[in-house]
Amino acid sequence: MTDVARLRNSTQILLPGDSLSGLRGDLEERFTVTVRREETQVRIIGSPVEIKSVSDFLARNGIAVA
Repeated sequence: MTDVARLRNSTQILLPGDSLSGLRGDLEERFTVTVRREETQVRIIGSPVEIKSVSDFLARNGIAVA
């Protein structure tokens, strides 16, 4: 059986609300993901392959993804 937390971690990234400042447009243009602004966070949701690519993109742009 699949571990729910592991599946969730492979399909989304949670970041502080202002982390994507100046990058959101590029992110949504380059990747097939949904970017949701929540109270104090930004949630990026996509397939495991897209999330891995987004994680690499964010790291190259100085945003640490845990």
